[in-house]
Amino acid sequence: MLRQLVPRVAKGGSSIATRTLASEATFDLPTCELHKFDIDLPKTATLTREEGLKYFKDMSIIRKMETSANSLYKSKEIRGFLHLYSGQEAVCVGMEAGITLEDSIITAYRDHGWAYTRGLSPQSILAELTGRSGGCQKGKGGSMHMYTETLFGGNGIVGAQVPVGAGIAFGHKFKGDGKVCIALYGDGAANQGQVFEAYNLAALFKVPCLFTCENNHYGMGTSDVRAAANPLYYTRGDAVPGIKMDGMNVLAVREFTKHVADWMRAGNGPVVAEVETYRYYGHSMSDPGTSYRTRDEVQEVRKTKDPITLVKSMMIEGELATEAELKELDGECRKIVDDATKFARESPELDTHEMFNTIYTDMDGTRIRGSDSMTYGIHSP
Repeated sequence: MLRQLVPRVAKGGSSIATRTLASEATFDLPTCELHKFDIDLPKTATLTREEGLKYFKDMSIIRKMETSANSLYKSKEIRGFLHLYSGQEAVCVGMEAGITLEDSIITAYRDHGWAYTRGLSPQSILAELTGRSGGCQKGKGGSMHMYTETLFGGNGIVGAQVPVGAGIAFGHKFKGDGKVCIALYGDGAANQGQVFEAYNLAALFKVPCLFTCENNHYGMGTSDVRAAANPLYYTRGDAVPGIKMDGMNVLAVREFTKHVADWMRAGNGPVVAEVETYRYYGHSMSDPGTSYRTRDEVQEVRKTKDPITLVKSMMIEGELATEAELKELDGECRKIVDDATKFARESPELDTHEMFNTIYTDMDGTRIRGSDSMTYGIHSP
């Protein structure tokens, strides 16, 4: 299961007793497991004060957004499907820190954290969940379909985003733009046939795609070891190199992602990554998440391996921040999400004419047929 990291730290700066905080600290990284992968990986990583505060803030906002979404769903202000990311925040925050916003991301339906790290505001994300016009897709996409110019969803069909990710990476290679694509999926989707087809084509064309299994150990209501004959997901690419990393440690995720991305940018082809993490809620809101695991198991992970607690410990132990400062920052995050929740509740419903918009590009003024031959509308901006 998940490893617990107790970091050893080398600090730069004066003693915290003098209230002079360090500017950076160096931590040991947990070891990775590799599959047919000849790559030099670091054993330590430096975390600056600025980086640590950003990671703590981003993960805290994502966690609080998901807590708010949970409440909005239970009060029936969010309808339809809802898959929460709580517990997995170090994956999106860490991987984003290891690449650039010019690189591409495509993921499955547990996409709220990725939408935030790609630049969408908490207001636009929560308003999308409530189906309001202030949502990032004007309320038309909902939980599973959020996009930016470099975030290709949010996809609702299990595993279907993986071959699309291979195609996006092929586009980067074809254009020679030096960018990579991260295609994410869960341990449940890892058994889909199309995933292996994508591995094969990506390897043949040597495209820069990081196939990333976010292994939270439970695909819907079944543990990974019961559903997979080979639960070592990083080895599943056969001839494709693989890496398994600690997905609860944001610093480890950042460093290993950066090195793997650089390796792919050099023209070496795809990599299969397994990022070991954990989800606190059930698979979706219809799943209480307690019929196939114990409450004690969930609480033990929260207590010993929580990604936000870990980065907080790094910051304090590395003398990069005080506990009081992080508590104040946590309060600021709470205010941001509270304001976003208020916005999501008060943002207007969509106007009726919006059902005829956002179909294809360059269609303004086009007559659009409705659900029957008597209903028409005009596509407008």
